[in-house]
Amino acid sequence: FCLMAAPGKVAAFRLPPLPTVGEIIKLFRLKALKQLSQNFLLDLRLTDKIVKQAGELKNAHVCEVGPGPGGITRSILSAGVEQLLLIEKDARFIPGLQMLSEAAPGKVRIVHGDILTYKMEKAFPKHLKKNWEDEPPDIHIIGNLPFSVSTPLIIKWLENVSKRDGPFTYGRTQMTLTFQKEVGERLTANPGSNQRSRLSIMAQHLCTVENCFIIPGQAFVPKPEVDVAVVHFTPLVQPKIQQPFELVEKVVRSVFQFRRKYCFRGIETLFPANGRLKRTEQLMMTANVDPTLRPFQLSMSQFRNLCNAYRKMCDEDPSLLVFNYREELRQKKTTGSLLGSTGQPEQTEEENQL
Repeated sequence: FCLMAAPGKVAAFRLPPLPTVGEIIKLFRLKALKQLSQNFLLDLRLTDKIVKQAGELKNAHVCEVGPGPGGITRSILSAGVEQLLLIEKDARFIPGLQMLSEAAPGKVRIVHGDILTYKMEKAFPKHLKKNWEDEPPDIHIIGNLPFSVSTPLIIKWLENVSKRDGPFTYGRTQMTLTFQKEVGERLTANPGSNQRSRLSIMAQHLCTVENCFIIPGQAFVPKPEVDVAVVHFTPLVQPKIQQPFELVEKVVRSVFQFRRKYCFRGIETLFPANGRLKRTEQLMMTANVDPTLRPFQLSMSQFRNLCNAYRKMCDEDPSLLVFNYREELRQKKTTGSLLGSTGQPEQTEEENQL
């Protein structure tokens, strides 16, 4: 990692005159790389609007993910933050960010590294830590995320919320992030919505999730084929499903395996072939869930009941927790090939859907 900071602090902060973000892009010959799904946001009114969604940032500590040419960075600094940590994977952007660091003495720290591997639990001063039950700490994560990294990153952070580690060792750290509009809709979708998905349950059982506003694609350079949603997350004091992250994720993923079929069809995949039907019926009866509901129709309390009932079954038979339906399918297919059989059509259809 490459760490840089300018010494000294200023009392009342205002950025000095600087080249525009567009001029920075020309000056350093920056180009958005399609393979990294990069899109620059040059309109400072929009970057100000994103930063405003984060809440009161005066004297706060902020981590910006993937600042790129520094449009949102300027808006964060103008909000009067105490400290700003920039985590940027692409070395081409570092010189432009250093200009901002020099313009804001003592406020900016730049890390040249990957947010997916960066140790966030050491990113902020220890005195900022708060108890989980308290108000959120004066720490914020903000980022215009590349589409390619946004979903794996939010899943990683949701797991951190569940385990109260990473950036959440400091308490219920808030996040304000951008996603493709469709992903933003999934994150906030209610029961019955066509956008209701695994992401909806995993996010909403751990956080208050708010779809703040939509930025049209033409506001970005280069223009993406989709619009962009700005989404704000505040971790809940008590998760709605009080089971380990891995168990909840396994149940939710299984339910949504066959999202257009009845929910019992996905729940079956939690169990080995031997005794599958009986165990599926037992789980659904214990959880009091109608097996003919579609996955997107299930409420959060129904998912909670399913997770609690499945946990009880796993406690009685620990082999269930490590059972992998895909692996069972692969083994069946291999056995079928060895016998000179192509396997049953239902298996092939299942594999396609999986």
